[in-house]
Amino acid sequence: MNLIVDIQQSIEKHHDHNAFYIGQEYYTYKEFGQVVSDIRKAIQVSSKKEEITFGLITNDDIQTYASIIALWMEGRAYVPLNPEFPESRNQMVIQQADIITILDSSKEQVFEEHHTILTKNLENSEIDLTPVTVSEEGLVYIFFTSGTTGTPKGVPINFGNLSGFMDAFWALDYPITSDDRCLQMFELTFDLSVVSYLAPMLKGACIYTIPKDEIKYSYIFELMEDHKLTFSLMVPSILHYLRPYFDEIDCPAMKYSMFCGEALPLDVTEEWSKCLPNATIANVYGPTECTIYCTDYTYNREGENKTHNGVLTIGKDMKNTTTIIVDEDNNEVAIGESGELCLSGAQLTTGYWKNKEKNKAVFFHKEYQGKNTRFYRTGDLCSRDEEGDILYLGRVDFQAKIQGFRVELSEIEFHAKAALDKINVVAIAFTNSIHNTEIGVVIESEDFNTQELVDYMKTKLPAYMIPTQMKFIQSFPLNTNGKIDRNKLTAMFS
Repeated sequence: MNLIVDIQQSIEKHHDHNAFYIGQEYYTYKEFGQVVSDIRKAIQVSSKKEEITFGLITNDDIQTYASIIALWMEGRAYVPLNPEFPESRNQMVIQQADIITILDSSKEQVFEEHHTILTKNLENSEIDLTPVTVSEEGLVYIFFTSGTTGTPKGVPINFGNLSGFMDAFWALDYPITSDDRCLQMFELTFDLSVVSYLAPMLKGACIYTIPKDEIKYSYIFELMEDHKLTFSLMVPSILHYLRPYFDEIDCPAMKYSMFCGEALPLDVTEEWSKCLPNATIANVYGPTECTIYCTDYTYNREGENKTHNGVLTIGKDMKNTTTIIVDEDNNEVAIGESGELCLSGAQLTTGYWKNKEKNKAVFFHKEYQGKNTRFYRTGDLCSRDEEGDILYLGRVDFQAKIQGFRVELSEIEFHAKAALDKINVVAIAFTNSIHNTEIGVVIESEDFNTQELVDYMKTKLPAYMIPTQMKFIQSFPLNTNGKIDRNKLTAMFS
């Protein structure tokens, strides 16, 4: 498939359909195509041809989404920059990604010291949606995720990866048409946002976004009911916020309700299914490194569902992805045995951006079905049953999912220790009273006022990575292997 040509044809074909609903206002595909063309012209005039990666300020407006498509039609890639993240973190991303030009729709320019195209009030240009010729190796975006050394690590995705994902997505047979109304609940620094705007756009459907100043879960509730949304992809934590209102939610128009980014509990899913009596509910899984998601499981309304510790299976491989579960020596484990889930296929990134050390640690080659195949270690502990479904058992390492974002606990520890001058710190992911994941920090010290520590961490980390609780201990407990007993520390937050 030629992804960018498909986008062009969809915009042109559906010019009189609504493309976006943003901040109580509709925009047609014709209006969207005009904004894309205006921004595209500005890119041509105001940047050098050799520039590939462009910073994108992640506002919730038509110019920001149009900037993505304009860049793709020029064969360029976007790197999302959340203006609410600490400036030091954004500057680190700008430097790592070789960004020269930033696209910004803000009322006031966010990064005044960087060359910026202000996309809000550009002059109208002739509509031009014909893309340049791009190769499968050409970049479409780089997402920077949490890194173990305090430095975010970049995951570059190319046109071949994204085309492979869309091909696999359509093969799931969750069809979208131009009559659908689709939720886009994700911050644009989170890769689940990509399918949430791209899949509807390719079919001429309308995309409903969440304003940044709204309470996300309550606004989703309103959109679903008031606008009769038909397609949604959400993180499971949203369900925990919505759960007290399940009795009030009745959305018969919803056709497909998908979940990704965190473990999906069966009990909440069963309750949610009653709010959406006609919807197919699916649990999908995948890391940023394998382009959005790559396994799928459809919830069974009538019969039993596969679970481990109350968590729904992540299902089977989607088209274009191969999964294996291996032991520490990269040997495949037997059916029913646990090991690390590893991925391969068309969606797999070429490797972390300028990070040979990390690439060497998580990518490996293995003889698989007669071919030398490159795999990625997910860090997820899994097993596979007799029917081929994958059961998620937990993390091999110390990562966590917070509001759908993957977080390296060691990055939080890194910055906390830097502020505390060698005092030992352990970051813990724990489940709160409404079954969402939070971050706690245990400090090996006498009690002290932690406000300065919190203030420091806010200058280094995005809000979802700031610990919500901090506790003190005289000395960390050790397990039989002589390692810090994280289970005992986790129990301090229960």
